[in-house]
Amino acid sequence: MTDAVLAAGTVVTMNEAAPRAQAVAVSGGRIVAVGTLAECRAALPEAEVVDTGAAVLAPGFVEPHGHPLISGIATQPPVRSIAPWDTPTWADVLDCFADALAGAPASEPLWFNGFDALLHGRPAPRATDIDAIFGDREVMITDNSGHGVYFSTALIRARGWDVSPPPDPVAAHFGRNPDGSLNGQGFELPVVTAVAGPLLATLGNPLVSGAEFYVQMARGGYTSTSDMTFDPGFAAGYRALAAAPSCPLRVSMWEVSSSASYPEPVAFEDPLMLTKAGVKLWTDGSPWVGNIAISFPYLDTEVTRTAGIDPATAGGARSMNYTREQLDAIIDRAVPAGWPLAFHANGDLAIDLALDAYADALARHGLLGTDHRWRLEHCGAGTRAQFDRAAALGVHVSLAPFQYYYWGDLLDGAMFDHAHGARWAAFADAVGSGACVSLHNDGSVSPPLPVTNVATAVTRRTRSGAIHDAAQAISLDQAWRAQTIDAARTLRRDHLVGSIEVGKLADFVELSADPWAVDRDRLIDEVQVAGTWLGGRRIDLDEFLSAVAAASHPGLPPRTHQGCC
Repeated sequence: MTDAVLAAGTVVTMNEAAPRAQAVAVSGGRIVAVGTLAECRAALPEAEVVDTGAAVLAPGFVEPHGHPLISGIATQPPVRSIAPWDTPTWADVLDCFADALAGAPASEPLWFNGFDALLHGRPAPRATDIDAIFGDREVMITDNSGHGVYFSTALIRARGWDVSPPPDPVAAHFGRNPDGSLNGQGFELPVVTAVAGPLLATLGNPLVSGAEFYVQMARGGYTSTSDMTFDPGFAAGYRALAAAPSCPLRVSMWEVSSSASYPEPVAFEDPLMLTKAGVKLWTDGSPWVGNIAISFPYLDTEVTRTAGIDPATAGGARSMNYTREQLDAIIDRAVPAGWPLAFHANGDLAIDLALDAYADALARHGLLGTDHRWRLEHCGAGTRAQFDRAAALGVHVSLAPFQYYYWGDLLDGAMFDHAHGARWAAFADAVGSGACVSLHNDGSVSPPLPVTNVATAVTRRTRSGAIHDAAQAISLDQAWRAQTIDAARTLRRDHLVGSIEVGKLADFVELSADPWAVDRDRLIDEVQVAGTWLGGRRIDLDEFLSAVAAASHPGLPPRTHQGCC
């Protein structure tokens, strides 16, 4: 890596002591000076001065809750995306099905990813529905949330499940007919894994698909991400991507507690690029599937009826994925090994369960008052009292602006009453509690667009332009911190990334306009990502894709994990 002094219209540092600069001096992949152009040239007098041409050079965005490798596998060809932003209506989905039937050999299993009952406006399909379209063919449709999977009778037969239906694993269940046979539906991660895993062998080179999603994240401005459903079987794939020239992402991994090896370390050759950082659990499910643990009901509306969400059976304490005893047992294996914990929790009852378990475990293991950085993920229905409690325990909160952006108009009045739906993703309450708050995309559950996250948090505008509970908006400074330095804190990487400071890694994003000089309602339109830098090198995404495509891949295990919103 050559020494360089990088100049831009302005440098936004996210360092409160010196928030703006003219230039950055980089040597050996790290930042050695930040300040005026003269100061940076003095620090590296022999270095080339590079005018980036960017209106703003800022720290690369940090994704604290992602799934980059499996997001690529689940969204890139030969898997066909039917996510609502790709196929907005059920008619569009049917067109995608027809194209697949016309273009794929009859012996080829088909995988479609991104079904959403609420936005597509129909109930989740069962085997009989899929069979009516695809006949005697192996077909799997994964829910956009990652919490559901729907599959054909041919797939059931191919697994031998017509003769011997599998039992329900811990924290998950299959849909069943009255006689106990499978109906072609399954919910929660262990079941999604069981259904999807064997199809991985049909996908060609999965690393090319993973690389494509890496590129999508880089084009959104991310330079650091996480895998919040990591399984050690994917370590070889991550190593291969990290070793490719111009790899655009550093990845921190939280291993799923359903993996038998979750208390064990995973060694990587370059811990600056890849590191295992913690253990992940999920206390409830997804708002869009109807299985989040909430104290208030789903509404009986045309929207919920059309999506097949029955208020009589959806939500409530029945949607908990674990008993408290199961949670404590998992925690007591993870904590002595030194792993921080991350709990998926959407509903208020799920958040209470997580906080209760955290409070007792922190006391039990002597960690109260320490910088443990245990986490709560999503927290769509979180209340100010819950955020206050999290802050008092030192628990970080990672919020999901995409839930509000894409589904906010349904959350307020169509799914839940106004009091609960309008304040979904309560940014102001979370930040006001004093907890460390981050923002995430949870790819592939939403497109990797951190500027959209920031814009959503500061405007409370949904994709349609509507505003629900404007009082839950936060400032641009707060939102930008939540997507950079505070997200890095949550990943335990703030000593390396998240701000432009001497000693940190030279990871940057180039922006087309200064967000602080743009009308907040125009952020998505006017603030574009022009490129990213990793370790002082401008990333060449074409070089990265070409290198991955040319390399032999190490293979991936017959299992898969997806997003978890």
